[in-house]
Amino acid sequence: MNKEKFEKIMVGLNKMYPKVTVSLNFNSAFELIICLILAAQCTDKRVNEVTKNIFDKYTTPEDFANMDLEKLQKMIKPCGFYINKAKNIQKASRQLIENFNGIVPNTMAELQTLAGIGRKSANCILADVFHDPQGVAIDTHAKRICNRLGISKHTDPLKIEQDLLKLANKKYWQKLNLTLVTHGRQTCKAHKPQCDICELKQNCEYYLNKN
Repeated sequence: MNKEKFEKIMVGLNKMYPKVTVSLNFNSAFELIICLILAAQCTDKRVNEVTKNIFDKYTTPEDFANMDLEKLQKMIKPCGFYINKAKNIQKASRQLIENFNGIVPNTMAELQTLAGIGRKSANCILADVFHDPQGVAIDTHAKRICNRLGISKHTDPLKIEQDLLKLANKKYWQKLNLTLVTHGRQTCKAHKPQCDICELKQNCEYYLNKN
């Protein structure tokens, strides 16, 4: 894909979704870390239901670092994989206290030192909290759409991100993941993509190859 075609795709995406918002509910960078750890293989809706009660009482790294682990597991159990997620939440909280004075760092390298935070989550934090995107988070929606459009042939998220960043002007990075996620949820669904109403179909390899 060339940049001219990619620009046409961005025009179509912006026409379809002029306003996109983060679906996870949080009030601080630390709360977003908790949300992102819980969101692994869990819906954002479920995460919001769980954290609504948690964040009423517990909001700081100290709160989670000192919490009884079984108590934490019980609180987050509806999000699934709660044993490992609880361990990551507690370890990340302690790492923040010990290594960053309890303050969430704002660099890609430092964020990825935290338990449960990989490049995808770090990208989300940098974009959605610090408004300083260093890349684009590649989740299941972004991966599927990049493959279908022909932006990338890869399956590895890092390689997909590299292909995407070669095409995307940095002005798009801030909201590109949110836009792709919205497109994946509303139109380019995994099993029944709604190609007939999609503004991207004339620039989409998936659509052109099946017709």
